[in-house]
Amino acid sequence: MALAASRFFPHPPNFTSLIALSFYIPAIFGARYLPALVVSFILTDFIIGFHQVTLFTWGSVLVIGLSAKFFLFNTRNRIFGALIGAFLFYIITNFGVWSSGIYGYNIKGLISCYILAIPFFGNTLLATMIYSAIIESVMKYFKFSKKVKIE
Repeated sequence: MALAASRFFPHPPNFTSLIALSFYIPAIFGARYLPALVVSFILTDFIIGFHQVTLFTWGSVLVIGLSAKFFLFNTRNRIFGALIGAFLFYIITNFGVWSSGIYGYNIKGLISCYILAIPFFGNTLLATMIYSAIIESVMKYFKFSKKVKIE
């Protein structure tokens, strides 16, 4: 629900809770909640609109969620894992942008695509750090999870 709601609030490009929630929901509750994440994307994309990179976005959510289990040891590792998720999102979705043909199907186009996406990546990293800190604070306050070691 938080993921769906966050997509409708006005925000700078790529400054959403997307990466943090894609990482923390499976980390806290388990990979069985990955379909719920993807369904929330599908439902909100029906309203926001589909685009050529939609499947790459959904795919990145799956990859980030599946990688979460490797970063459960402590707060530092989880935040690092969420930031790795931001990097994965950048790599996967911008590959999708490049594969749409906008930049040309050559190495120059691929490099241009990734370079021109750097400002958006900055927003993704900042949002991921902020939302991860919020989630970690809530987890600590409520001693939320039995699966995730809270330090």
